[in-house]
Amino acid sequence: MDFLTLFLIYLCFVLAVTALLCLCSGRKETFLTRSINRASQVLSLVIPSQLQRVTHQALHRLFHTRSRLFMVLHVALQAAVFGEYTWEVFVYCWELQFHLLLLLLPYLLLAGNLGCFLLCSRANPGTVTKCNAASLVKVYAYDGVLFQRGLVCPTCTVEKPARSKHCSVCRTCVHRFDHHCVWVNNCIGASNAGVFLLYLLSLTATAGAVAAVTAALLIHVLLLSDIMHSTYLDAQGQEHPVEIPFLVQHLFLTFPRIVFMLGFVILLTLILGGYCSFSLYLALTNQTTNEWCKSRRVGGSPHLPSQPQDRPLVYKNIYSKGIWRNLKEIFNPPTVLETKKK
Repeated sequence: MDFLTLFLIYLCFVLAVTALLCLCSGRKETFLTRSINRASQVLSLVIPSQLQRVTHQALHRLFHTRSRLFMVLHVALQAAVFGEYTWEVFVYCWELQFHLLLLLLPYLLLAGNLGCFLLCSRANPGTVTKCNAASLVKVYAYDGVLFQRGLVCPTCTVEKPARSKHCSVCRTCVHRFDHHCVWVNNCIGASNAGVFLLYLLSLTATAGAVAAVTAALLIHVLLLSDIMHSTYLDAQGQEHPVEIPFLVQHLFLTFPRIVFMLGFVILLTLILGGYCSFSLYLALTNQTTNEWCKSRRVGGSPHLPSQPQDRPLVYKNIYSKGIWRNLKEIFNPPTVLETKKK
């Protein structure tokens, strides 16, 4: 019971923190941001200035410059999970005569995910340069709220096309900028948004497949053991069947690494599934993460913003063309020639 309780508390805590970060994202000033700033001010009075400077430089290098640390961590986590899956789960499942295709499914999904990972990390996300800026300006219309005509990027010194943004990490403007992903060490823009969506889908499916096969193994082991049919006596001497927390403890004591891996993969599947659903929503509505965050600050409305300046500015997504055309645009971004034909 102690193990199950601690695991559930840990699971709820991680999910709550993830939900809190998702809710607070995109807001200019939030309670979480204010709390972190105040905590930093208090800690600055205690922590030596030299340690503060080193920590600030390390965090800046990690999150505000291109670094392959998260790519290495990404590959290391996958290697650890599939190492345990191969040497423990696969062997037990093979001895229990599981279907071979079921056992090989995680490897097939992993191969597809690694392919999308490499393509997404190495692809040009849609860099805006002085050579292509004039043509990219004609691809998307300016909505007059999130994107204004005639703005020039002070760093790149080029006119910013609609739906573009300057990435401070890559130090370049990206066409149809979505966000900078530290896990692939690249920006997500018009040219690699489709591959990134496939990367998320394949990663979620891979984690789900590993979790499904591992859970099937543990359930099968329980069904074959005598513990499922055993009973215990309570304080009044009445006989009861074994409860689920005891079964989980039994599995943890018998297969500790497999149970720990299963808990981690289930948690990963839930988090990836949530983010994957959000990315699908953005794709089907033809929005980017950058636009979604900005629109929350401006405020959404079914009507276009009114011209008088005394009225509050509201936002309408003018780029949505219907579910299927939006999804097609993710994998086949429009060009200047296609825009002129329309």
